[in-house]
Amino acid sequence: QAQLVESGGGLVQAGGSLRLSCAASGRTFGNYVMGWFRQAPGKEREFIGAINWSGRNTYYTDSIKGRFTISRGNAKNTVLLQMNSLKPEDAAVYYCAADSTGSWNLANLSRISGYDYWGQGTQVTVSS
Repeated sequence: QAQLVESGGGLVQAGGSLRLSCAASGRTFGNYVMGWFRQAPGKEREFIGAINWSGRNTYYTDSIKGRFTISRGNAKNTVLLQMNSLKPEDAAVYYCAADSTGSWNLANLSRISGYDYWGQGTQVTVSS
């Protein structure tokens, strides 16, 4: 059973930074695509970006480009989301997800239905 666990959320002032981590376990994630999403209260879950498991390819939604970076962590089976210049509107529960097909299709990366494993989420709060 594949399991994804996010960590690193918390309270930060506007303009500050946080680094979220997603640890994957339970199966081999060698060819998976890993995505990050977020969901604010009363809003739909929103795609942030994705990375293929080799780390060579990344893709971001326009609203966070230049502020957020997705990368592979040094620990095995870990993916990171570095968030800089945080704004109050970035406050949300952040989720990592895994697409076991490993398909790097830009048209599909943002689709929630394309990911078959999800973490429980970690809360990010940004104070103004």
